[in-house]
Amino acid sequence: MVADPALTLLHDLVAIDSVNPSLVAGARGEAEVARRIAEECVAAGLTVEVTDVAPGRPNVVAVVEGRASGPALMFCGHVDTVGVARMTRPFEPVVREGRLYGRGALDMKGGVAAMLGAARMLAAGEGLARGRLIVAAVVDEEHGSLGAEALVARWRADAAVVTEPTDLDIAVAHKGFQWVEIETRGRAAHGSRPREGRDAIVRMGRILVRLESLDRRLQRVPPHPLLGTPSLHASLVSGGRELSSYPDRCTLQLERRTLPGERPGIALQEVEDLLEAACREDAEFEAVARELFGRGGYAIEPSHPLPDAVARAAASAGCAPKRVGMTFWTDAAILGAAGIPSVLFGPGGAGLHGVEEYVNVQDVLTCRDALVALARDFTR
Repeated sequence: MVADPALTLLHDLVAIDSVNPSLVAGARGEAEVARRIAEECVAAGLTVEVTDVAPGRPNVVAVVEGRASGPALMFCGHVDTVGVARMTRPFEPVVREGRLYGRGALDMKGGVAAMLGAARMLAAGEGLARGRLIVAAVVDEEHGSLGAEALVARWRADAAVVTEPTDLDIAVAHKGFQWVEIETRGRAAHGSRPREGRDAIVRMGRILVRLESLDRRLQRVPPHPLLGTPSLHASLVSGGRELSSYPDRCTLQLERRTLPGERPGIALQEVEDLLEAACREDAEFEAVARELFGRGGYAIEPSHPLPDAVARAAASAGCAPKRVGMTFWTDAAILGAAGIPSVLFGPGGAGLHGVEEYVNVQDVLTCRDALVALARDFTR
């Protein structure tokens, strides 16, 4: 029995180490997986462009041209993965009980294999009557989204589907995030001399209490119908030099998850308000905060026809998708901010960023077939 080309590609993609080097020092990055994708696109007869967006980190963009001018549809997925700590054989894909296991299988090489499989079928069959299909495999989504930023600087489309894992539902919204760093300042001194020392770690404890109260307030606001409430958590904390000394510095890094429409910088403002309150209570309290990085939430306009078009296509492939929101951030926000209305639609599985990750094999094929139907419907 001949293996389905989309599943052969999925196996090959998972077998390639594409851990993001911005997350793991010395990691391989996306160059090898990009070569395999480019080879796949050339073999399928697509026009292919490979462009480095950082040294050794290329986006691959392939195009299926229609027979006449018309609208452009984009399929987009990232090819980088998180690290593989505590995994035993992360790059040895294994199929068991209809699931393909390995790092990146679900997040999101299953979706990438589905969109490339759809492009292959469209190029080999009747093609597109009008318009064009743009298929983009991008780098760095797991860190700074350099790939998506470079993509929207060069390519335009009338709509896009990001094939992140959604269990074959249609995600029309997702959360954003903002990262903030707080530093409390003390005074170094010998541990036996409390009148000379100021404990920066104890002072950070005051801020942690206030952050907990803020998180509780955030989670009491009226929830978004698909995404729930905003939230925050303390992610990393460090401070001190040795047991016998008062610490003069303590640093805390936190993440604030945001809803679509919440303004940039809101997390920093909330933190600065907490620090100001702490200073009013204690004249010796000293702390500073700065924003590290952030990405906004995203929601497609409720009246946009793309979700209905994806629903029709999914139904033709045998599934009945719900409209959902995703708690995680995706490149759809970058596409949307660039004027490309986007939704998420991809296969299901489990183990995102976990030690045992898998994608449902049949979902990959169903997703591919739905994407084929969508492309034909969107461009006819």
